[in-house]
Amino acid sequence: MKKIIVTGALGQIGSELITKLRSEYGVDNVLATDIRHPNTGAAARGPFEILDVTDAKKMHTLANDFGADTMMHMAALLSAKAEENPMLAWNLNMGGLMNALEVSRELNLQFFTPSSIGAFGPSTPKKGTPQDTLQRPTTMYGVNKVAGELLCDYYFNKYGLDTRGVRFPGLISNVAKPGGGTTDYAVDIYYKALEEGKYTSYIAEGTYMDMMYMPDALQAIVDLLEADPAKLVHRNAFNVTAMSFEPSEIAASIKKQIPDFEIAYEVDPIRQAIADSWPDAIDPSTAIKEWGFKAAYNLDKMTIDMLEKLKIKLNK
Repeated sequence: MKKIIVTGALGQIGSELITKLRSEYGVDNVLATDIRHPNTGAAARGPFEILDVTDAKKMHTLANDFGADTMMHMAALLSAKAEENPMLAWNLNMGGLMNALEVSRELNLQFFTPSSIGAFGPSTPKKGTPQDTLQRPTTMYGVNKVAGELLCDYYFNKYGLDTRGVRFPGLISNVAKPGGGTTDYAVDIYYKALEEGKYTSYIAEGTYMDMMYMPDALQAIVDLLEADPAKLVHRNAFNVTAMSFEPSEIAASIKKQIPDFEIAYEVDPIRQAIADSWPDAIDPSTAIKEWGFKAAYNLDKMTIDMLEKLKIKLNK
């Protein structure tokens, strides 16, 4: 049975990943860590420790004392927030990752960290974006992600560290609220649909981006963790996706359930520029071939589930 330490456990992915991991491996076998205490939620219902990921010594102590055999490094500043404070993004995203990799090397831990479609740039092929392709991102977040992919490959090739990771598209969750990502409009739109019956999108109509419903993302993490290493030609940064849509298409899906829903547009130049630099649709065939990646949700199935879950959450 795995014993897993998770950084960034209160973040967009981490907050739900904790629940998934504890259901798979047992509550006491997953140590959640974050820079702040949890008030409620899954992280509070099991082992938890305060950890600033820039503190390598404490990270090592926590992982060692817990008897961890797996490190899942989820702590990061997301795309829009990273553009607002590039120096903080570099120090947190890259410094934290280096610390996590070094602790994993020293303790011989299996290692997972997510990359992102933000690792691509405007010169990357926009449609059917391959697993191995040109990556010249124009954002600090993207630079961090490319450097992180290369670092994970380096630690595997130089030290034999069992590093694994995926390139996530936009992740849509009925649990975690938007956290400063460019794709977060695809979360906020469901809240506004139920609360106000309308939504003003900061992303322009016609802007396609890859997306995935959080249950599929969490299952992909577990599937890759459990994958036979002998079958992994790639180790890190596997393209994964479930759907690609633009704002009017998600609005149309919502209108099937809420006929009076309306969408308008007030484009945010910063987030729009980030979105324009990313692919329209990536190719996940390498992940499918090497470890059997699959997604269960399409847009309409996700919309039905999102609205059902949020009605309960919002008492609508």
